[in-house]
Amino acid sequence: MAESAVIFLLNKLSNLVETEFQLLNGVWQEIACLRGELERIRDLLKDADEVEETSDDQGLKVWIKQVREVTHDAEDVVDEFILVHAHHHLVGGEVLSGCLYKLSCCVKSLKSQYRIALQLQRVNGRIRDIYAAHKRLCLSFSVSLRGSCFTPSGETWHDRREDALFLADNDVVGIDKPKRQLVEWLINGGSEREVIGVTGMGGIGKTTLVKKVYDDFKVEKNFKIHAWITVSQPFNKNELLKDMIQNLSYVIKRAIPEGMENMNYEELITIIKNMLKERRYLIVFDDLWNLYEWEAVKYALPNSKNGSKVMITTRKDDVALNSCKDFKGKVYNLMPLSQDVSWELFCRKAFAGNPCPPYLFEICKDILRKCEGLPLAVVALSGVLAKKDTWRIDEWDMIRRCLGVEIQGNDKLEDLKKVLSLSLNDLPYYLKSCFLYLGIFPEGYLIKRMTLIRLWIAEGFIEAKEGRTLEEVAQDYLNDLLNRNLMQVAGMTTDRRVKFYRIHDLLREIIISKSRDQNFAVIVKEQTTTWPGRVRRLSIHTSLPNVQDIRLGSHLRSLFMFGVVEKSSLHTLFQGSFMLLRVLDFQRAPLKTFPVEVADMFYLKYLSLRKTKVKTIPRYIRKLQNLETLDLKKTCVTQLPIEILQLHKLRHLLVYHFKVESYADFYSKFGFKAASGNIGSLQSLQKLCFIEACHDCNMILRELGKLNQLRRLGIMKLRRQDGKVLCLSIERLKNLRSLSITSTEENEVIDLQQLSSPPQFLERLYLTGRLEELPSWIPSLHGLVRLFLKWSLLRDDPLVHLQDLPNLVHLELLQVYDGETLCFKAGKFKKLTLLGLDKFDKLKCVQVEEGALPCLEKLVIHRCNMLWSVPFGIEHLTKLKVLTFFDMPDKLIMKLQPDGNGEDHWKVKHVTEVYSAYWRDGSWDVYSIDSFRERQSKQPPGIVMGSHDLRTLWKV
Repeated sequence: MAESAVIFLLNKLSNLVETEFQLLNGVWQEIACLRGELERIRDLLKDADEVEETSDDQGLKVWIKQVREVTHDAEDVVDEFILVHAHHHLVGGEVLSGCLYKLSCCVKSLKSQYRIALQLQRVNGRIRDIYAAHKRLCLSFSVSLRGSCFTPSGETWHDRREDALFLADNDVVGIDKPKRQLVEWLINGGSEREVIGVTGMGGIGKTTLVKKVYDDFKVEKNFKIHAWITVSQPFNKNELLKDMIQNLSYVIKRAIPEGMENMNYEELITIIKNMLKERRYLIVFDDLWNLYEWEAVKYALPNSKNGSKVMITTRKDDVALNSCKDFKGKVYNLMPLSQDVSWELFCRKAFAGNPCPPYLFEICKDILRKCEGLPLAVVALSGVLAKKDTWRIDEWDMIRRCLGVEIQGNDKLEDLKKVLSLSLNDLPYYLKSCFLYLGIFPEGYLIKRMTLIRLWIAEGFIEAKEGRTLEEVAQDYLNDLLNRNLMQVAGMTTDRRVKFYRIHDLLREIIISKSRDQNFAVIVKEQTTTWPGRVRRLSIHTSLPNVQDIRLGSHLRSLFMFGVVEKSSLHTLFQGSFMLLRVLDFQRAPLKTFPVEVADMFYLKYLSLRKTKVKTIPRYIRKLQNLETLDLKKTCVTQLPIEILQLHKLRHLLVYHFKVESYADFYSKFGFKAASGNIGSLQSLQKLCFIEACHDCNMILRELGKLNQLRRLGIMKLRRQDGKVLCLSIERLKNLRSLSITSTEENEVIDLQQLSSPPQFLERLYLTGRLEELPSWIPSLHGLVRLFLKWSLLRDDPLVHLQDLPNLVHLELLQVYDGETLCFKAGKFKKLTLLGLDKFDKLKCVQVEEGALPCLEKLVIHRCNMLWSVPFGIEHLTKLKVLTFFDMPDKLIMKLQPDGNGEDHWKVKHVTEVYSAYWRDGSWDVYSIDSFRERQSKQPPGIVMGSHDLRTLWKV
């Protein structure tokens, strides 16, 4: 993190130098000096995180800490200068313009610059002292940083890691199924040489599993040549090849070639190829970290077409995938242990195989839940608990409550900590801050993808890349963390976009510990009694009766609220200094008015008042000239002041709320009235949802065409006569990915026929209102993945025009067509996975030809009162998993009963989940088809479907 902090500040200084600030020569000189000193320091910090984690050299750790602290102080000084300069610039333009006032501003600015120059001098002096101190530490520093990434303590851990190679069968649980699969892949594969990759997060048991497969009798019998190669760090390709030669020489009983120590890479490759040629071999490369490690060895593995195999273990999915692409093969993603297997392993270690005492049951379950099926964590924590007396319940409970502290301070958990930390230390500098940032969210929190991206951008973590938006670069960062198995996907949209992420609880404990040690972020809970005096990021997770004791200095950059906070506590929080704040997230806070203190937060880039009761946005919001995200979703705000148009850096403007009185209401979402003005001046805007077009409509719609960076646009209350102007604007939005349009009322026509050249990258389209005919340009949207049509009342069958959309995966149609028949033709809708049909009042027959909808997984049919039978041909939908009927005739449901009377039951027998739901008193009663007769006889309902399944319907 020291390297990350230094590089972050260097980038800021580079941007500062490029500006046109009029500075005293002394300030410029000190800033130039600061850049030079930081660049010298940066070159010494390449492997600082590994050293800080593994080295026993306390002097070196203190040195790295000093670098981090002085970098933060330097950043504070630079930020304060920019703030002072901007303040005088703004005030000078808004208040008196007389000569006396201008002179006063100049004097104040000069005083500020002299003060800042003095502060910079002091910082530069400290940096020079720190650099000089490095020379005194030169010997240990060069050994630790420029030598191996693993110091002696690290090597000790690595030796312990190899204990996994010698575990007895009765010490291993939960691997029978994956072992059988891997053995089958090895012995039943074709004649081509193949690679089998085993991936998963650190500590999940990859080495243990592959070693058991490697030693299996059937595997040994199938391969004449066996070799197990542990890939050491730091990686040296020649040393790895020499290790292979030594292993293979022993196996084939041949002397090690003379002069091997002096051979070059090509010579070593040739020797290995000759040793393996014409032999059926199995070679395991354990713990590959990077693609270049695979590239270094793959050319030594000949393809004699005799069924040879290569296995690799890695924490990185891309290493496994690319190695399999090179040689063909398969990837096995090792999953965590199940709850039952984890409990078996836990009791075996903690209680020597005896049952858990009943009075410790809940405590042990909570501890085990944090392990989340990670075998190394289960073994490590149960091993610690095994040393404790079972009657000391307080000691067991302390580990449950303070697991992070225990991991940090207990020597018996050192291996677990280092295994989990290795992946963090391997991150490039630009990902380390992003990863530590995940610790601000509460335990078990589902992290929204776009929220996280916007926060990272606001913090300045995302580096600009030519030709790409910051959001696109941030998505690459997320993909990299997923690839490294440091994050988990917790929820996806129907079109396969990740919506939520989460992190493993134990990884989160490691993150929180590192964040606290490096003063990156502080988590405050009810039981928190102390915290650092110089907090940079503060995340409050629950109600805090002692919040008045918090002293927030000017160093604070981010403030988060999670959970209920009393109004008095909020008022007390604002007594601190927030002049350098970049992020303010007051989601769900008990606010009714816009906080007046926000007006002074010049640096603020991210402001979320989501799910508060704020009703109005004041005109002084114009002062937030750096604001990039304004999140007012699910507030009471319905109108924005015209001053919002002065925020030219705004990238995401979210202002809408829901009011659902019935699930089928025409209006379930409400946007905001835009003030008359030049909305086209917001050139950085990427997301605009949802703007009401009914006020000064032509002007607003015309201005939208100037927002050439717009990715998502939501328009409400559109009139028929406004269609032409809107079409002209949409044609200019070349980067648009998502478009949502709602008419003023259910019978108002949406006229989009004049859109001759729709955005070529459009992926999601939502049209709510009357359509006289389906827009002719929709079939040309080859990138379209989601399409929602509501209240269209088309005269012609829309399926004819939609069936050849090549990438459509989600289609929902509500009161779209008045015909009596819908027919899904063979070979059409090739990628559709979710289909919803609602309120087709005359629909009597749905036909699915064999070969149609080959990928359909979920079919939902609503309120089609004339439809008395399931779709003909539904038995052909072999991938259908969920079939749900909402407010459908009982006659149809009765035909699906499995009691022998349901004549159509055989058609849906292959479907895993079949439900019937009815809207009652503002909510859904949901039954499995098996329990339908119980509902008819007024008995308790059957299986209730999760509300998350219902929310996918009709949600734009």
